Amino acid sequence: MEFPSPKSTKMPFEYKKVLMLGATSGIGWALAAKMVENGVSVIAVGRRQEKLDEFAKQYGSGKATVDTAAFDITKLKEIPGFAKEIFSKHPDLDCVFLNSGLQRHLDWTKPENVDLDTMEQEMLTNYTSYMHLTKAFLPYLQKQAPKPTSLVFTTSGLALVPIIYCPNYCASKAALHHMILAMRQQMKQIDSNVKIIEVYPPAVQTELHDDKHQPEFQGKGRSLGMPLDEFTEEAWAGLSADDNEQVPVQAVKTFMGFNGWEKERQGTMMKMMEMMKKSH
Repeated sequence: MEFPSPKSTKMPFEYKKVLMLGATSGIGWALAAKMVENGVSVIAVGRRQEKLDEFAKQYGSGKATVDTAAFDITKLKEIPGFAKEIFSKHPDLDCVFLNSGLQRHLDWTKPENVDLDTMEQEMLTNYTSYMHLTKAFLPYLQKQAPKPTSLVFTTSGLALVPIIYCPNYCASKAALHHMILAMRQQMKQIDSNVKIIEVYPPAVQTELHDDKHQPEFQGKGRSLGMPLDEFTEEAWAGLSADDNEQVPVQAVKTFMGFNGWEKERQGTMMKMMEMMKKSH
């Protein structure tokens, strides 16, 4: 099992064209911009066409090509057609970056106020849609073998350590984290050309916490967490390292346990895999 270490070797990001979902704001926008600045072509995807147009205008004359596609990942039945359309236009696409997400407050002490529709939408956006996107895009990436390709997932430090403010968000990220761990090992067992990468942000100052999404913060949400530019620099360094399968950022590495008990937990997973191999 490979884990990031302080001695990771800095290398150029190995993929040349990235489909960035959730590119209209926050982490997605910042990382997509960073990629273009480093000569990586980007296809920016999001629901808001005006924000996609803004991204293309700002970065379209940079060091790499920029294309955009308006799409709502919660429209599950449209995902296969979307994947086909993207690869028809961009057959050289070698990295799909799944970054969209939403976070909502949930308080079980007042069950009469629990909105199950909101919970389902959160799980749909953060987990179920990712499974549909993975199923749709993975065959296209596999067909490019032996060319290296990748699926990159943005999860969260809250996949490792839940907080009581947004337990359903934490659960959705934990589910995705477990799926990624298993998926990565499945790909390794067949020596796949598709690398499975997970980025673990801590709290980051983005519109995820804005009042329009989470009024409980009462105007203080945007100040929560690390500055977006600092996150982007550290995440990009991790993605450009030689051991980039797992990219924990800032507090996730230490306070939230990645460099401690999470390594031990993943080590136990590997032991269980070996035990199961011997029993079959």
